[in-house]
Amino acid sequence: MKIDRIETFLVPPRWLFCRVETDEGHVGWGEPVVEGRAATVRTAVTELGEYLVGRDPLPIEDHWQVLTKGGFYRGGPVLSSAVAGLDQALWDIAGQVRGAPVHELLGGPVRDQVRVYGWIGGDDPSEVGEAAAAQAEAGLTAVKMNACGRLPHIASKSELDAVVARVASVREALGDERDVAIDFHGRVSAAAARQLLPRLAPLSPLFVEEPVLPEHRHLLSSIVACSPVPIATGERLYHRSDFLPALEAGIAVAQPDVSHAGGISELRRIAALAEVWNVALAPHCPLGPISLAASLQVAFATPNFLIQEQSLGIHYNERADLLDYLVDTEVFSFADGHVARPTRPGLGITIDEAAVRAAAEHGHAWRSPVWRHPDGSFAEW
Repeated sequence: MKIDRIETFLVPPRWLFCRVETDEGHVGWGEPVVEGRAATVRTAVTELGEYLVGRDPLPIEDHWQVLTKGGFYRGGPVLSSAVAGLDQALWDIAGQVRGAPVHELLGGPVRDQVRVYGWIGGDDPSEVGEAAAAQAEAGLTAVKMNACGRLPHIASKSELDAVVARVASVREALGDERDVAIDFHGRVSAAAARQLLPRLAPLSPLFVEEPVLPEHRHLLSSIVACSPVPIATGERLYHRSDFLPALEAGIAVAQPDVSHAGGISELRRIAALAEVWNVALAPHCPLGPISLAASLQVAFATPNFLIQEQSLGIHYNERADLLDYLVDTEVFSFADGHVARPTRPGLGITIDEAAVRAAAEHGHAWRSPVWRHPDGSFAEW
């Protein structure tokens, strides 16, 4: 069996899919994308795909080694995301060839269902209490929200109070039996994080995510030391070596993204490394159905898994949503805040290829927003 063809599809709202086809008719799907740089990743997929065409798709680990190390310059979000999508597609094919879901190829399931959470409040959070109540009514047992919009390096008392008040309104709406996670999104300085984390502790967040920017990982240990709240990070880390300093700093939750951090192959290794440090896995995934399917396959085979992000109804999803490119949407049916273990071969989903091809005719040009502070200076989004 040989790989015959590799195609890519820019589809709304901001996703990139890749399709890998073999000469025996097997088709695997992946989701290689950097949000806001989808076209750039598409070029990287085309370049890396030149190596795969004409080769057997099943030696996945050998392909991963070549794709990640075969060039003198390695890593980074674009190359790691390109590899990630191709890796997902190869695992999808391997499962189909062997008639088994990917989690069985990873050692078999360790759970029967996976807990998921949904987003509320948008980029500049407002009306979060009402949104949290709606998600609870829909059956979710956990939500995540941005802590704030723009925040200056040294926040005022009123700005800090506003963050706490927003989270308090969500806690009131959810009650004590459900969870709220808080995303600082790299918008909060280390100084402000040290002020906010103790004040948020009485509201018992599930975790606080990305309390400092990735380039400030050297400050993580001091943030962890002052925080009574579990600290999570990892969506902008792309390799297990990137995670090691964060694990050494004492984070509680690792959040690699299966579409950024080298695919299923590397996500599995990051999870195993995190387990050594007694750290839970909560894969980042505000993306499309292929990325979610790949994340879930790892989640079902990972002992230290905590909770799975998913993008149904997220504020980024304009012109298309999580279920729009699936033939059977029941695979992502969230009953009581959980998704059942998929049993179909490969990634466990069936992509509506006609819908993908039709959407790709229009494509998208989504870009990350550029924010500025009131004085005109650049603000972290």
